[in-house]
Amino acid sequence: MNAREQADAHVRAMMRWHFDPATGSRYWVERRNRLGFDPVEDVRCVDDLLKFPNLIDELRDVPVEDLIPRGLDAAEKVFAVYESGGTSGAPKRFVMFESWFDEYMAWENSHYPDDGEGHTLAVAPSGPHMLGEYSRRIAQARGGIRFSIDLDPRWVKRLIAAGDNVAAGAYVEHLVDQAELVLQSQDIAFLITTPPLLARMTERASVRTLIEEKVRLVIWTGAHMDLDTLDFLSTELFPKTRFRGSYGSTSVLSGTVQRADLDGTGDVVFDSYAPFVSYRVVDPSSQQPVEFGAEGAVVMNYVTKYGLVPNSLERDLATRVPSATGVGDSLRNIHPVAEMDGQKMIEGVY
Repeated sequence: MNAREQADAHVRAMMRWHFDPATGSRYWVERRNRLGFDPVEDVRCVDDLLKFPNLIDELRDVPVEDLIPRGLDAAEKVFAVYESGGTSGAPKRFVMFESWFDEYMAWENSHYPDDGEGHTLAVAPSGPHMLGEYSRRIAQARGGIRFSIDLDPRWVKRLIAAGDNVAAGAYVEHLVDQAELVLQSQDIAFLITTPPLLARMTERASVRTLIEEKVRLVIWTGAHMDLDTLDFLSTELFPKTRFRGSYGSTSVLSGTVQRADLDGTGDVVFDSYAPFVSYRVVDPSSQQPVEFGAEGAVVMNYVTKYGLVPNSLERDLATRVPSATGVGDSLRNIHPVAEMDGQKMIEGVY
């Protein structure tokens, strides 16, 4: 079978798994009769995942025990419960299993064999956010130690929503202060942070110099970065430093790999871990895929034996690009929507 046929077979197997009372979670088994279709009979391929309604808001209140598939072996351990950033309301919760985290990180790291070794500084959220553990594993895979800075992105968003830009700015300066202390005293080769925080760090000349002198690779994630800013950072400010993006979502318990730019165009395209994680770029009105090269809303699917989150509408727009495997879509020019369900989206620093 080719990759597309294997992906379709995987989807069918996962429909049987998640909607069988013997193997599925309480949430999905009980939800089956209220979907308006039979997922086992009607979802036969990756494209059919669009049949699911966007149920992501229900995950704000579901007890996490109800999300754990009954068919998992007792040796499968819940590693953590991660939460979304809370940009569009109360956080949604997702169950991370140790085996899935290991599998996903092995896939991602396999695409970057030439990073070398060194220590990592993460100026990024931790706590209930997946990015904290992600940064630890990035450091571990590169033979170094992770240094980290405490960050509560929800507090920043709350300050911005209240119009208290002075307090929000002071909080970010506090983060930059801490990052500078680490960069001054430690041999940091890898910097993991978000574009807004990276921008604030580069505004301080002393921090900018430390990044230029020490950091070989910046991994940016958690918020969008436009191509003009990326080009300025990589060619003007830090020409000796490599930059790599990682786009993802807690809803799919994973990120992406940035496709190699073999032609040197500066193009940034993100590929997902298909068939376990796949994206679609759709027209927000019809919910049908747009043409390749057109912009639409990003829809994500997480389809593994560890959990099911299908047809999750993200708060991002992107240009649709053919995926490397032919499964789902790849994404270019990702940026957040200004409003969602009548609510203004505040990106903040994450």
